[in-house]
Amino acid sequence: MTHPSKPIPGAPSSQPPSLEEATEPRNPLPPKPDQHGPELVSPTGTPTGEPEGSRSQSGDYLTTAQAARLMDTDHSLKAGRRGPILLQDHHLREKITHFDHERIPERVVHARGAGAHGVFQSYGTGTGLTRAGFLAADVETPVFVRFSTVVGSRGSADAVRDTRGFAVKFYTDEGTFDLVGNNIPVFFIQDAIKFPDVVHAAKPHPDREIPQAQSAHDTFWDFVSLHTEAQAHTLWFMADRGIPRSFRMMEGFGVHTFRLVNGEGKSSLVKFHWKPALGVHSLVWEEAQIVNGMDPDFHRRDLADAIESGNIPSWELGVQVFPDAEDEMFEGIDLLDPTKFVPEELAPVQMLGRMTLNANPKNYFAEVEQVAFHPGHLVPGIDVTNDPLLQGRLFSYLDTQISRLGGPNFGQLPINRPHAPVNDMLRDGMHQTADYAGVAPYRPNSLDGGCPFHAGLDAGAFIDFPQALPAARKERGNPASFSDHFSQATLFYRSLTATEQDHVVQAYTFELGKCYEQVVRERQLAALANVDTELCGRVAEGLGLPAPAASEPPSEQTASRAVSQIGQTWPVDGRVVGIVTDSGSDPMQVRQARDAVTAAGMLALIVAPHGGVLPGTDDPVQRTYATVRSVEFDAVVLATSAQTPLDPRMAVLVAEAFRHAKAIGGWGSAAAALEAAGVDAAAPGMVQGNPEEVVAQLGTLLAAHRVWNRPAPGE
Repeated sequence: MTHPSKPIPGAPSSQPPSLEEATEPRNPLPPKPDQHGPELVSPTGTPTGEPEGSRSQSGDYLTTAQAARLMDTDHSLKAGRRGPILLQDHHLREKITHFDHERIPERVVHARGAGAHGVFQSYGTGTGLTRAGFLAADVETPVFVRFSTVVGSRGSADAVRDTRGFAVKFYTDEGTFDLVGNNIPVFFIQDAIKFPDVVHAAKPHPDREIPQAQSAHDTFWDFVSLHTEAQAHTLWFMADRGIPRSFRMMEGFGVHTFRLVNGEGKSSLVKFHWKPALGVHSLVWEEAQIVNGMDPDFHRRDLADAIESGNIPSWELGVQVFPDAEDEMFEGIDLLDPTKFVPEELAPVQMLGRMTLNANPKNYFAEVEQVAFHPGHLVPGIDVTNDPLLQGRLFSYLDTQISRLGGPNFGQLPINRPHAPVNDMLRDGMHQTADYAGVAPYRPNSLDGGCPFHAGLDAGAFIDFPQALPAARKERGNPASFSDHFSQATLFYRSLTATEQDHVVQAYTFELGKCYEQVVRERQLAALANVDTELCGRVAEGLGLPAPAASEPPSEQTASRAVSQIGQTWPVDGRVVGIVTDSGSDPMQVRQARDAVTAAGMLALIVAPHGGVLPGTDDPVQRTYATVRSVEFDAVVLATSAQTPLDPRMAVLVAEAFRHAKAIGGWGSAAAALEAAGVDAAAPGMVQGNPEEVVAQLGTLLAAHRVWNRPAPGE
């Protein structure tokens, strides 16, 4: 008898529960093998030497927060069994008070997120660019990553059309470095002073608090059609990047231009990139709509399940490197303008190392919700530039952490603690838990023997780069190069394949079609006319409006191949294959297919009419006809039998998978099942053969993500 070599993800506990309620006292269960918490360091960054789990709750018996054992937590203390509750019930007051304060203010943006622990392994290729120690050869650095949407609240859905946050905390030996970026390399605005405006515009309308977690409404399009520097970013997430298939298949960008300084003090300007090993892939629009109804937690579940099942995601960190020229321009592109990106054909990405996420959090609140990022968390060898959006973020992130986390000591929360010694002379404040020695938290002092001392360059001090500044006057304004709001939007759109351009047109037509005010639609069409005449015309046709003439004729642009998501092949590790069975399926063929999927590094989920085990085996069923939907799978295998008519729910599943350009395979009666689902068995991406042959061909098709050459229904 064969079994999968990797666990099927989703088990909520590290041990199977018993049917009956347990009666024998015991310690809490350990975490699952795929989980671990923050590293065990003190509030001041010193390794504690404590074993894993030493901070976990322990003991056989239920207690109060002050460790007094309790014999009852089900009944309040009353004046008689039917009488009023007594004020003296200290356990009731403690329990309810803590419950009342379980939630902290959610993030204004990026409220909905998911996170994971991992490691970053440096290649050493960055040593000539920076003296940052974690980028030296073969250095391994612990990391924590938080992925997020931007607009929605914590309770919103995962697969909405939105920008995604991609924030990485490096716990380096020289201090904490936070690389706080997005899955899109450009931003809506050029100056941080506009950040409240763009967020207020993108958030739900204040009168109705709708729509939640999407940009298809008047205030957003009113803003971006007037503030046209937002057009480039808007086009990026109107394209497929706005609805990623998975966090594991999402590119990351530092957005801004940063400065790297090497051991000789030489400066280079760089842009950071995260390249996923699995490639950059997205959902199609209908698929995203189904996902948000069927499984609003789709992306966080996908990340956690992948790690738990051993399909470990990874990304390479790279940089585009530019000379630190006086004008801070490169090939006519202003490097300080965060609404611009540099095509990789002009500046190739040089890889510095690989990040692997290998553990899920043990406690979502303590880790994912309380993690605090800040672009000003820098280490020696990495510095900021005068990008006006980045400059404002250096204030904003620190300010918001103080508000969210209750005071200035948020860095002492376990998930935020540096893994390097801390001696900061900062004292007191809410939630101060560090045990500081000495009586003189000031410099200079003699009472503490002069401690702590200043560090020199030889002791690894952070040195602000001594950038020369030209004579200038104080003013509110932008350089002339910031006034180009359309050429990069044109570059992006014309770099897409015809299929991706179709998706952009459909996205604009939907989003603007949800706007109430026609003037907002007309104004946005005027902006699109300056991007691409054909794009504007097709969207206008979908809206039933005339296409306006361009006020600035679209510029000629050389396409950037790196922008498109279609046309390459990628590893299939962690791809999810649904094996649909019925009461007459041959269990040996199902096992052969499952084992072939597992051997290829993918994840097989068996779908059956009801729960339990596959008939004639002890192999568990992972999904039933009542709980499954096509959007869970990257490919579908039909292992159904000729004796059993195709269930209508499975007919919907197959038709959806076909419509969403997914690979479909099967054997035996698969052709009859496809016919019952109204699907063309001879269309591209439809595979038949024995189980091993089918899985092998599906793997080849999945390397391209979808069967893009399959005609859409009705074509």
